[in-house]
Amino acid sequence: KPCPLCDEAKEVLEPYKRKFILQEVDITLPENSAWYDKYKYDIPVFHLNGKFLMKHRVNIQKFEDQLRKLELQSE
Repeated sequence: KPCPLCDEAKEVLEPYKRKFILQEVDITLPENSAWYDKYKYDIPVFHLNGKFLMKHRVNIQKFEDQLRKLELQSE
């Protein structure tokens, strides 16, 4: 904190909040040290359904494509 890129990402993802649950992980907390070791220079990082999706900035096209795939799989 502060994390301007994280704030920007949350704003970009706001219109989609009804389609997924946004779980934020503070990698500076001791219990998240594995995430810190992996991503300390790459925040924010985005996972969707436990799989790495992207980092640094939201690629909205990639995000929408992956959401669409998940929606199709659940139908």
